[in-house]
Amino acid sequence: MSTTPSLLGRPVGSSGEETRQRIIEATMRCVAEVGYSQATIREIARVAQMTSGSLYHYFPNKSELMKVTVAEFAELTVPRLVRASGRGGTALQKLMAVLDECDAVVSDYPYVAAFDRALRTERKSHIELLNSDAMSMTVTLHTLIVKIIEEAQVDGTLAPELDVQSASNAIYTIIRGLNDHAALAPTAEYHATVQALKLLIEGRFFRGAAASKKRRAQSH
Repeated sequence: MSTTPSLLGRPVGSSGEETRQRIIEATMRCVAEVGYSQATIREIARVAQMTSGSLYHYFPNKSELMKVTVAEFAELTVPRLVRASGRGGTALQKLMAVLDECDAVVSDYPYVAAFDRALRTERKSHIELLNSDAMSMTVTLHTLIVKIIEEAQVDGTLAPELDVQSASNAIYTIIRGLNDHAALAPTAEYHATVQALKLLIEGRFFRGAAASKKRRAQSH
C-alpha cells in the first residue's frame, strides 16, 4: 500500500485512490495548458499514464471529471488563504499573510494559477463549470478580504477617504490580477511581483512616501 503523497499534497491510501488523484492532477495540468474546451479525455488519460477506457472507470464523462477537479482545486487553495488570514495580528499583517500564502500556493502547485485562469475564462461558454465549488471560491475569497478591511476600518488603519466596499474591491481585483500574472509569468517573477505589491500596500513603494504621508497627517 502506497503512502507517498501525490502532487496535490493528498496522502495516498490505495492504488485506486492514487489513480484517481493522478487523473485529477492530469486534468488540472491539461486544462491549465490548453483550456477546458481543448482538454480531451484522450489527452488527460495520456498525461495520467492510462487508457481512456480505464479513465472512464473512475469518471463517467468529462463534465463530472471537471466538477471533481474544481472541488479539489477549491480544497487546495481556499482553506490555506483562510488559515493565513488568522496568522497576523493587525489587519495589514493579515493581508500580508494572505499575499504570502498566494505566493506559496503558486510555488507548491505550479498548475493551479493557470487552471484557475482557464476556468474563469471559459465559464461563460460552459455552464457546467459554474458549480457550487467554483462559486464558493470567489465568494469566500471576497468575504475574507472584506473581513480584513472591516478590521482595518475599526482599528483606524484604513485611510479615512476609503470605504470598506471600494477598498475590498481593490484588494480583490489585485489578488485576481496576481493569479493571472502567476499563470503567465515565471515563478521567480511572480514572487518578485508579490513582494513589490506588499511594499505598495504598506506605503513603501515610492521613496519618501512614508515621510510625505507623515507631513500630510501633521498638516490636518
